[in-house]
Amino acid sequence: MASTSTFNTIPNAPARKSDVSVPFRTVMFSIIGLWTVYFLLISARGAILGWDIQFELFWRRTLVCSFAVLITVALWFVLRLFERQKRWVLFLVALVAALPCAFAISKVNHHLFAPLNEVMEQKYAEERGFMLRRDESGNLLAEVPAPQEWQFKNAENFDPDNPPTVTLVLQDAKDGGDTWYPLIDAALSRYYILLTWASLYIAFLATAQAGEAERREQKFRSAAKAAEIRSLRYQVNPHFLFNTLNSLSALVMTGKADRAERMIQTISRFYRHSLADEPTSDVSLKDEFDLQQLYLDIETVRFPDRLICDFDLPEDLEEARVPGMILQPLVENSVKYAVSTVSRQVKIAVTAREEFDRLVITVSDDGPGVPEDVEHGFGIGLANVRDRLEARFGSDIGFTSAPIFGGYKTEIRIPLTKQAPRNG
Repeated sequence: MASTSTFNTIPNAPARKSDVSVPFRTVMFSIIGLWTVYFLLISARGAILGWDIQFELFWRRTLVCSFAVLITVALWFVLRLFERQKRWVLFLVALVAALPCAFAISKVNHHLFAPLNEVMEQKYAEERGFMLRRDESGNLLAEVPAPQEWQFKNAENFDPDNPPTVTLVLQDAKDGGDTWYPLIDAALSRYYILLTWASLYIAFLATAQAGEAERREQKFRSAAKAAEIRSLRYQVNPHFLFNTLNSLSALVMTGKADRAERMIQTISRFYRHSLADEPTSDVSLKDEFDLQQLYLDIETVRFPDRLICDFDLPEDLEEARVPGMILQPLVENSVKYAVSTVSRQVKIAVTAREEFDRLVITVSDDGPGVPEDVEHGFGIGLANVRDRLEARFGSDIGFTSAPIFGGYKTEIRIPLTKQAPRNG
């Protein structure tokens, strides 16, 4: 049956915005991409209008867009100075900083395209049958053919080789204030483009900060889980050491020096084996079975005539991964509550098998079961195993422990994972 997790909820770890930034590659891709789209749209507009000076327009647009890329990079450097601030502050900085950037782009654009204005104006006038010129004051004048009514009334003065014209003032000479109007108009469109990019950049930054916060939270949760597993692992060793030292003391006091020496040597091998791995790491199932074999060898010194061991580990499951010393409390319970409480032989069986891509491990004995006067010791060992399994695999485990006919059995079901076989 599936077990329910029992460890406490871990608080979220705060993420510091100062540690997060948008990668430079992403920034440059967004800037170049934005102005490339602008370039293509303006060029498409010129092609639709049928302008025949596309080459002159092309290289000028290229220079303007290249300059715009540099200006946008400068805007990015300004925004980076305020990445640690709140989002509204960053938006306010973008609103202010984008304004001079837009004017700079518009100024360069005006400087490069001004020589083409007269050419395009003259072409427009020729296509429509009139001429454009500027007088000494700088006024833009249009010379159009005189109306037919005027020509009819003045027929005696009409010269076919020099038809009369009428001069119209299309645009007054610009004073100082009027000069800024076209520049401001062009700057506003660039300002909108820069604000669009700034909003995109702030969105990238928010995404990066959210991702970093999530990674920090996951890292904190992993560290907390590792600490919990380590704590549960360390609960096993002192308990076992206390029992073995008591057993060793009893052998010494009863004069069984040879058996005490064997027990000391086996204890040494057991602890050398159990302490070789990181407490939070998994071990191969073969190593775990070997460790429990050492433990039962120690207990065999205490119960040479009563304890019978049976280990069954299929070869194809030897490299299955399990938490280190996960079986120790279960085997220890069998010794304490089955072997030590009776005078007859008791068999402790530790087996493993695979069922539907899950690893099933069973620890059973044919002892008397759980004595009625047991209140805490037996349950602590089972809770330790269950908590460690939940800390390692979450709720995706099965854990049952109950008396059976003629003994007691505990069964573990966990996801089956394996490592590559070791050489030698």
